[in-house]
Amino acid sequence: MKLSVVVPVYRAESTLDRCLVSILGQVFADMEVILVDDGSPDRCPLLCDEWARRDSRVRVIHQQNGGLSRARNAGIAVARGELITFVDSDDFIGRDTYASVVPLTAESDIVEYPFCRHYGAPWQTSVRLADRSYDDMGVYWLEAHGYEHAYACNKVFRRRLFEDVRFPEGEVFEDVATLPLLLNHARRVRTTATGMYYYCANANGITATADGHDLNCLLKAHLRVMPRWVDDRYYMHVLNIQLDVWEQTGDEPLLPMRRVSVTAVGLTAVQRLKALLLRLFGMNALCRMSRLLHRFRGRGGKQV
Repeated sequence: MKLSVVVPVYRAESTLDRCLVSILGQVFADMEVILVDDGSPDRCPLLCDEWARRDSRVRVIHQQNGGLSRARNAGIAVARGELITFVDSDDFIGRDTYASVVPLTAESDIVEYPFCRHYGAPWQTSVRLADRSYDDMGVYWLEAHGYEHAYACNKVFRRRLFEDVRFPEGEVFEDVATLPLLLNHARRVRTTATGMYYYCANANGITATADGHDLNCLLKAHLRVMPRWVDDRYYMHVLNIQLDVWEQTGDEPLLPMRRVSVTAVGLTAVQRLKALLLRLFGMNALCRMSRLLHRFRGRGGKQV
């Protein structure tokens, strides 16, 4: 079998059919679909079983609720495909995506394809990727800005990458914690302009509801990467997360000081200002100034 598609299912009875129609309707058919019912309290367990009766490619795991990471890990444990990918049950994939993406794995360990973020919301955006291969994982992480879209769902992986890697259970923003571990085992990453993953707008999702503890998990995931891969633009990305964590928790900043050049390539005007203030006043003062600025603007929105 070529491809295993792992779909964690929880409180998705209104979107599960759309998700599975988009997967099972792909021209590429050499796959299994593993539905992991994560103790969903709605009709999802029945819907999963109905899909398994309807299509022989569908397998179902019923388990007690343990969160997204545990559900994905359960699917990984029973996957039989040479390749593995993930689809969240409130999302869907574009027509013929796998037919165009899977062949690219012949010479790559990970293939990443385009995605639409916040699909269905007025602020939805599509992120296009270049047709390019990366043999240096640091170049992929920094120059291709892999850290900005370190999602599991818009990628196809060789299953062997997961031999010693699992998603961290009990944490949020688990993708950012996991992708660098998979890159440690990868020889080549390919990005492609073909295919599309639709991340649907979800007012109850972690990105919309993340609190200080959740954002601290995200910060620590990046801090584990930075001793190996870092440049000025990546540092400023993580600095925004640190500012949000401090604003919500008041905890002592964890991000080490870095003297970022205000003329660094790729920085926005706001990032250049933050870099200057950081050089002049230090991390703690910048945290306080950032909070005051948010209060002045009358908003406490996240900068991530």
